[in-house]
Amino acid sequence: MAKQEKPEASPDSEERNVPGNNYYDPEFANTGAEYDELGVVCPPHTTERKLLAKIDLRVIPVLSILYLLAFLDRTNIANAAVYGLGTDLGLPPGSNQYNTALTIFFVSYVAFEIPSNVILKKLKPHVWLSICMFAFGLITICQGLVTNYSGLLATRFFLGLAETGMFPGCFYLIGMWYKRSEAQKRYSFFFSSTTLAGAFGGLLAAAIGKMNGMRGYSAWRWIFILEGVLTCLVAFLFFFIIPDFPEDAKWLTEEEREYVKARLRADQGRSAADRQITMKDVVNVFKDYKVIVGGFMYFGLIVPAYGYAFFAPGIIRTYGYDAIQTQLHSVPPWACAFGFAMIIAYFSDLIRHRFLFALIPICVSITGFAILLAEHYNHNLEYAALFLVTMGTYSAMPVIVCWFNMNLGGHHRRAVGTAWQIGFGNIGGIIATYAFLSTDAPFFTRGYAICIGFICLSALSCCVYFVAVLLANRRRESEGGREAGRGLTEYEKTERGDLSPDYRYQL
Repeated sequence: MAKQEKPEASPDSEERNVPGNNYYDPEFANTGAEYDELGVVCPPHTTERKLLAKIDLRVIPVLSILYLLAFLDRTNIANAAVYGLGTDLGLPPGSNQYNTALTIFFVSYVAFEIPSNVILKKLKPHVWLSICMFAFGLITICQGLVTNYSGLLATRFFLGLAETGMFPGCFYLIGMWYKRSEAQKRYSFFFSSTTLAGAFGGLLAAAIGKMNGMRGYSAWRWIFILEGVLTCLVAFLFFFIIPDFPEDAKWLTEEEREYVKARLRADQGRSAADRQITMKDVVNVFKDYKVIVGGFMYFGLIVPAYGYAFFAPGIIRTYGYDAIQTQLHSVPPWACAFGFAMIIAYFSDLIRHRFLFALIPICVSITGFAILLAEHYNHNLEYAALFLVTMGTYSAMPVIVCWFNMNLGGHHRRAVGTAWQIGFGNIGGIIATYAFLSTDAPFFTRGYAICIGFICLSALSCCVYFVAVLLANRRRESEGGREAGRGLTEYEKTERGDLSPDYRYQL
């Protein structure tokens, strides 16, 4: 969005329409009120920096913890497998039953992404997300009590159903609080809760491993039971503190709520938050080919992401470590991925650019997989390559999701588009679960080759999306594009969201 001159205060109007921006100028007696960079006047009792810090403390930590526990409960099966899950449940060595148990999670997870975001908007985030959180915590406990393969399949299916709303719902909610130029750091911190979950899960699994045999339960059962109990307890607390959308935030004053909505309106256009999402909205979103491309951007990275999350302990164990050492060695790559993701996010927000900051981590990840493909006997080098894989993959993913999500204008397009990208992308999880088979150990050549192929697909999709939004911006900057914008009412612009001629995509 092009930066505009600050508007003069006027008691006669709350908004001015300038091509590309909608301004908000409430009646303040203090004519010396602070304006932000979009020309939106800040309430006199606070500043933009202070208000943003207040929002950060209320929104980001809560959602990050929520998703950390969701990802932990989703992937702790990899830690459990190291402690003998397959042996106790009678999974035949060399069979694909473990892979099938991983796969069935994604069947329900993918199918209900879009309906979940529609329900989120209807019930309010604090209600829907806390219900989902308690449900997947309870199912995780049940996963620790199963006695056969059928029970494992059933719990994995319902775990996917319970977790389906977590990721797209949180991304959608964050996107309704922040401007595009300030969103990447928040998205990356939230998304990096997955890397913290990986690190925390490895440390926790190493400690829980010492409980093997306690009260007659194997260590792998205690992993599910204890982590599930933790999730259920946190879900009760989070019912009262998960934030809702800005227009419903009771912890902000009326002036602060209006300011938050106004700055988002100036940056992204009107949100159409006051009406329900209809089936027509859903169909119209998919008429935009950029939405389809956005799905493939994420889809390509999901395969290596889940390939690592589900199979890293098994891969590391082939380097000659025992069960406890395997869990401990799984921690450092996750920790480094968190740091690298935050560095990428900082510079992406600083420069206000997304495309190159998606491609750079993708190249890092490809380098890591290339080393793993070429080297099979130097375990120190192979372990170092795992750092590149996690750092690259888990740093590119939040940039891609933020870039696509924040370029969708309006509640209806963002709710549907975000759920589509996450839902379609997670089909890649099904592929990932069969990429690394026990029969391919210890080299896993097929799995590494599959991961490189899908990362390249993501890179190609990013290039296509970049060209698409660049051309769209140029068309709208042309005289014909400006003329088209002058012929639309404010209601029509609101309904079109990012398809409005006044809207400018972030590159």
